[in-house]
Amino acid sequence: MRKRAIVSVTNDLTTDQRVDRTCQTLVKSGYEVLLIGRLRPYSKPLAFRTYHTHRMRLLFDKGVLFYAEFNIRLFLFLLLHRCDLIVSNDTDTLPASYIAHLLRLISDSLKHFLCTLFQPGYRIQDTRSRIQRPALIHDCHEYFRGVPELVGRKWVTSSWKWIEDRIFPRLLNVIAVNRSVAGLYSTEYKINIRVIRNVPFRKSITGGKNKSDLNIRAEEKIILYQGAVNIDRGLEEAILSMKYLKTDARLIIAGTGDIFQTLQSFTMENGLSGKVRFLGQIPFQELHPLTQLADLGLSIEKDVSINYHNCLPNKFMDYIQANVPVLVSPFPEIKNVVDIYKIGEYLESHEPEKLAIQIDRILNDHEKLLIYRQNLLKAAADLCWENEEGGLLELLSEIGEYKIRF
Repeated sequence: MRKRAIVSVTNDLTTDQRVDRTCQTLVKSGYEVLLIGRLRPYSKPLAFRTYHTHRMRLLFDKGVLFYAEFNIRLFLFLLLHRCDLIVSNDTDTLPASYIAHLLRLISDSLKHFLCTLFQPGYRIQDTRSRIQRPALIHDCHEYFRGVPELVGRKWVTSSWKWIEDRIFPRLLNVIAVNRSVAGLYSTEYKINIRVIRNVPFRKSITGGKNKSDLNIRAEEKIILYQGAVNIDRGLEEAILSMKYLKTDARLIIAGTGDIFQTLQSFTMENGLSGKVRFLGQIPFQELHPLTQLADLGLSIEKDVSINYHNCLPNKFMDYIQANVPVLVSPFPEIKNVVDIYKIGEYLESHEPEKLAIQIDRILNDHEKLLIYRQNLLKAAADLCWENEEGGLLELLSEIGEYKIRF
């Protein structure tokens, strides 16, 4: 019987490239994969994938009731569906995944014990096809308690810490998106964590869209931000910088999030609707041709949380695959890549006027932009999932299905 894996995440699956890559590698490793997420009012239909998907329609959309409902529903689903592997993504899917994994292991161990008592000649290999003993992999996409949304919310943060304190020390198979996140968790919980970086599949830089597809003139430059439209990502300042920018350019924001509508109103209030375009949510399968149009890619998060400080964003890696020079915050993981490959510049100031001056300087230094694009070719060849997935394939081959820590 083919091995089955159930992978869970709390988003609506449309834009999550990390979990898609994980699922594709599981398929390559011989698993039949089911990815579980949630269906939101604005969720778009999912494009064809090489694995199955299931999006739960929930009563609650955010807050403690959402997380409670999601984990209860996920727990029941995991108990009722056979699987050989459970993959949880971030702490908000971990309680249900771990408890279901634990109960299934205890139940199967009890069955084995009773069989050895009452069935002469019983051997465990005789019942492996009947007894489900799922392994558990936990994937840390970020340092969960360090997200900006939790800054200053001591009760909520302490609640997540209480959950992590009870589960993390017992986890056997943990991976993380970069060395910084792995280091934070491994230091805190004294566990071994494998680093499997958050890098995309190798992509071609031919066959992109035309600027005319976005009603943008050919000579007009494109400054691109793609990803979650959330607080402290430097978006307000990027929008205001368009007031002072001398270069003929348009700011494109591709993505949605908690402050999406607020930013749209903010843009209109400042009379910048002609300089800023909001594209909303774009499935990751459709994003690369758009990214290729950009002359400069932004990843200018503010240093307001430990999670931002240690991030290695999807958008940053997507810019690299699309051969787009970058303007980024000098955070350790991002800085390490920029220092090695010389593919862009570090943000000097979030102040809109100073930001505009820096963007003008970058966009008008054609010689340096050419060097950045040449260096991006090398970076893209190195920083791709084809080079990174070996770590996950190795872990899958090593997983001990019958191991558990009590």
